[in-house]
Amino acid sequence: MTSRTVHLAVYDTLADWETGHATAWLARAGFTVRTVGLDAGKPVTTIAGIRIVPDLALDDLRPEESALLILPGAEKYDEGDELAPFTAAARAFLDAGVPVAAICGATAGLAREGLLDTRAHTGAASFHLAATGYAGAERYVEADAVTDGDLVTAGPTEPVAFAREIFARLGAYEGKRDAWYRLFHDSDPAAFAELNG
Repeated sequence: MTSRTVHLAVYDTLADWETGHATAWLARAGFTVRTVGLDAGKPVTTIAGIRIVPDLALDDLRPEESALLILPGAEKYDEGDELAPFTAAARAFLDAGVPVAAICGATAGLAREGLLDTRAHTGAASFHLAATGYAGAERYVEADAVTDGDLVTAGPTEPVAFAREIFARLGAYEGKRDAWYRLFHDSDPAAFAELNG
């Protein structure tokens, strides 16, 4: 992996809580996090009402200039195909051997794109993905987060497990990931000293 830039997709109705651990701790590990929207400079509004101005337009995103594409969940994934360009970008990333991480509603977008048909994955719920009509239902795994090669998936209640899988895929926090997970997922006070030792 040559790039140390992680790209976070941003769009209206983005679920704010789903990617905060991953992006904050990747930045602390020396990665640069850049936001990508349909249009650079055109603000989007998260589900909490927070406005984000994308750094980069999706049309200008190149897999070879990225370490990872993160797709947060959003209500828009179930309201039509406005976000289909992001799942098409995910296909381009995976075809280029660059990792993609999708959580919650974004997994439904990937299912509609056919990207979960042959990969182990998880999401909000098996019936949510089944409603997309995708062909990968037998590859669904009841787990907090799942990594299959270059694809990381998780459900909406597991932002910490999602981040842990992303760190593992990018080689971040080697030797400290278990402590990080125990601190933020399990509230294990002993993990704080391990993480910061």
